[in-house]
This record gives sequence, C-alpha cells and structure tokens, in this order.
Amino acid sequence: MREVVLKGRDFLSVADLGAEELLLLLEEAAAFKRSLREGNVVRGLRGKMVALVFQKPSTRTRVSFEAAVHHLGGHPLTLNASELQLGRGETIGDTGKVLSRYVHAITLRTFAHREVEELAEAATVPVINALTDLEHPCQILADLLTVKEHFGDLRGLRLTYLGDGNNVANSLALGCALAGMYYIAACPAGHAPDAAVLARARALGGEDAVRVVEDPEEAVSGAHVLYTDVWFSMGQDREPGKEASLRPYQLNAELLERAAPEAVVMHCLPAHRGEEITDEVIDGPRSLVWDQAENRMHAQAALLHLLVGE
Repeated sequence: MREVVLKGRDFLSVADLGAEELLLLLEEAAAFKRSLREGNVVRGLRGKMVALVFQKPSTRTRVSFEAAVHHLGGHPLTLNASELQLGRGETIGDTGKVLSRYVHAITLRTFAHREVEELAEAATVPVINALTDLEHPCQILADLLTVKEHFGDLRGLRLTYLGDGNNVANSLALGCALAGMYYIAACPAGHAPDAAVLARARALGGEDAVRVVEDPEEAVSGAHVLYTDVWFSMGQDREPGKEASLRPYQLNAELLERAAPEAVVMHCLPAHRGEEITDEVIDGPRSLVWDQAENRMHAQAALLHLLVGE
C-alpha cells in the first residue's frame, strides 16, 4: 500500500483530502477491518488520548469513535457540553488550547461549522469534525468504504440522495466528486444542499458529476446507490409544510424498482421509519445500512491512525 501523509492535519471536510488520499484512506480502513477480524490490529494509538467533545447527543458517532480508539490501543475521553466550561462562556478556541496540552487529537460534534473551524485554528493537535450543521465528513468516509466493499470500484457509480439537503447530502456531494462518482440530489424546492458546497464539489468532480433535481423518479433512474436521511435534523423544528413537500422523496419499494437492478440502499441512521424510508426497504436484501453503521468505526480508526498514529 502506498503511504498516505496525513499526520498532524485536521479533518473538517471531506474536501480536506485529495482524491488519492481519500482512496488510500479507504484502503487503510479496509485493512483495519480485516485485521480486527483476524485479531491482529495495529496498536497505533498506544499511550495516546483522544478527546471526544459532544455538543449534540450521539449514538453511532460516540460509540464508533470510542471503539476505534480502544482497538488502536489509545484512550478515549468523552466530554459532553454540560461537563465543560463551554456552557459557562469559555470560548471554543480557549477550550482547544487547553485540551491540546492534554490529548493527542480532538473530535467535535457541534452545531455551527464555524465552531469546528475555530477549534482547529486554536488547537495544536489534529481536530476532526464529528458533525456540524454543514458537513458530516466521517459519515461519508464510512459510506464510501461500504459502497467500495459492495461494488469493488467507486469510479463511475451513480449515487442518488433523496430528501432534505442537509449536512450528509453536502458531504456526500464532495465525497462522490472526489471518488469519481456521479451524485444527484433529489430535493424539493428550497431544500437543496448548500450552494457553496455544491460549487466546491463541481470544481472537484466536474460540472456533470454533481446535479440537483426536483423529480425523484428522474433522479433514481439508473442509480447504483439510493441514499436518504431524516427530514428534520437534530435541533431543527418541524417546519410547517416541509414534511408534505418531502413525502414524494420517501425511499420506498416503488422508487427502488426504478433504480439500476443492482442498486443498493443506504441511510446514515437514526432512521424515522415510515417517513424518509420504509421498513421493507431498510430491512430488505438490498440494504447496506448495517454494514454502513459498522464501517463508521473502521473508517474513523483509519483516519485517527493516519492523523495521530505511530
């Protein structure tokens, strides 16, 4: 395997990686997964601590990061907002300066993307974006690893995202563009992914590689991957009329039948069954959702190993 030089860098966006770095990171994640199953894991974080700071509740992000650090021989230190001085007015920058004196990397799951940028500017150790309102880059590493496992090669595949153009939709656009995939977002008017992120994705992958349409049937035609997420992200109020506008974008058996015969289904979880996805689809034979959830741990282990490992 060729060497990936990421040591000491921050990971705030999928686009912080180059195309070759992304693919090599996915190879590292696949190797970590094989090693873990064979009981031969590299203890690349032995003697090192990783602070996991959560300003939002979490199941998969928290557990997958804690497990990844543990498997690499390090020690995860999980801190909720109520346990820090952030809630009493300390700046995120000051928190970053202090934590940098104690730990070897910091992950942050928060609201405004600017907060993780401020943390990275102040910290002297690598900072990882564990979710902001703009991007969810660690999720997309796991997603691309899962698609690569299933299809063998990412290049030329077509991924269709259905529903609300949220942080996952944003990061998917960047990740697909970097990986040489085609990305189509099918969203109702007013709920498309972030315009600046889409422009950045098109700059990475080409104008034809990233599209946004309103017609869900047009979007899924010929797609290899159908992907959806909740219609109301954590902390968002249920806007009047939004659920009705998103109803035609529900990932169900009828839309799946319009995709390519080998098409698979993905969802980053938690799922609101009966809203953005139906039971028969998420539990069906073409669902990769549970592999996708497991791969959070393997992708993040590879990322941590490359950023701070021995």
